[in-house]
Order: sequence, then structure tokens, then C-alpha cells
Amino acid sequence: MSPKIRVAIFGSGTGSNAKNLIQHFAHHANVEVSWVLSNKPQALILQHATDAKIPTRIITKEDQANCSTLISELRERKIDWIVLAGYLWKIPAELCAEFPNKIINIHPALLPKYGGKGMYGHFVHEAVNAANEKESGITIHFVNEHYDEGNIIFQAKCSIDENDGPEGIEKKVRALEIAHFPHIVESTILL
Repeated sequence: MSPKIRVAIFGSGTGSNAKNLIQHFAHHANVEVSWVLSNKPQALILQHATDAKIPTRIITKEDQANCSTLISELRERKIDWIVLAGYLWKIPAELCAEFPNKIINIHPALLPKYGGKGMYGHFVHEAVNAANEKESGITIHFVNEHYDEGNIIFQAKCSIDENDGPEGIEKKVRALEIAHFPHIVESTILL
């Protein structure tokens, strides 16, 4: 039997998508979440990992500026894929080069609209609402050295009602994330 594909999850916040991924792959025959990293020491994503007995690490500004140590640690842990689940720092070009088309992100809008620096979480939903969009959704894409510009793997849409507001949009988008993210990550990794 071949070894499992090893995934590292990077996140910055509450970790709802990370928790969903951890649960999805908990007893998977071919894929395992092997490491969870965050740039925020108090982020709930780290607690989800600890609860699942997955090792964690804090990513520092030094790691971001010179990621050779982080790359070495990823190699030592034999990480095959990186999945960004609400990770708010830009991925350094060196890390993208080390994992070409092996870093996956989820974005809470239909890229190329509402992407780029500063467009995350409620900021995206507020912008979508302010533009009176009739639909929103999720984009799962590969990561390159530019914010939200990597090749799109998958998109799912939801309609927006005029009474939704940013909170209603967020709720609909979150439902799409929970429904699709683990399955799309799995099918992409196992291609």
C-alpha cells in the first residue's frame, strides 16, 4: 500500500473550513491532514488541530520574509499539498515555486470579481452587497504568487435576495464552502 498523501492546512481564523477538512480526511484511505499552521497564535484553527491530534505551528513574519526554514520543515514532514483555509497572508513566491499547482485556496466570491489584497471574509460580502450583485458563491483555485489569480478549479454559485445583506450572503456562501470544499480538495489531490 502506498503512503498517504500528506496535506498541510494554513489558516488564520475560526477554522470552520479547516475543521471540515480535518473531519473529512480523518479516516481517509489515501489522504491525511498532517500539519496545521497559522499566523495567529490564538486562532481557533489551532484548537481544531489539537483536538484532532494534528501537530501545529505558528507562522511568523520572519517565516514570511524568508521562508526557507518553513520550506525545509514542509519537506521534512513530507508534505505533498498545502490547503489554505482562511489564511490571510500572501503566500511567498518561493513557497509557490516549491509547490507548483499543489497549493489550493478557497475564496468566498466568484473570482475574478471581489478578489485581491484585503478582499476576505466580511469585506467580500460587504462589497458584493454594495454592488447589488444577484449572485455570489465560492471559488476554489490554485495559488500563485498573486492574490486570487491562480487557475480556477471549481466554482459554485448562490442567488442573492435583496433582503440578504452581507450576513445573509455570508451564510449562503458558508453553506457552499461546507458542501463543496473537502470534496473538491479530495478530487484535485487524487487526480
